[in-house]
Amino acid sequence: MALFAVHYTYSPTTTDGRDTHRASHRAWLADLLAQKVLVSSGPYVDGTGALIIVEGTDVDSVTQLFAQDPFAVENLVETSTITEWKPVMGAFV
Repeated sequence: MALFAVHYTYSPTTTDGRDTHRASHRAWLADLLAQKVLVSSGPYVDGTGALIIVEGTDVDSVTQLFAQDPFAVENLVETSTITEWKPVMGAFV
């Protein structure tokens, strides 16, 4: 399995919606963690987005997976970028 960095960008206009759906978004992520798909996740401290690191087979399958995120279903993610990542040193090696 490869590692993928999923970068979310948020719009200030979706703050209320994200607050409303945050519990279901985090429950969805917790399920991915239990399945050992999620490696790490968290929002940027300035509120502009989030970084989510997951294991997957290819960009297409990770894209399909993240289409199921409650934030995506509710159109609360301004942009989403998924990039395969190959760490060479550190905690993820």
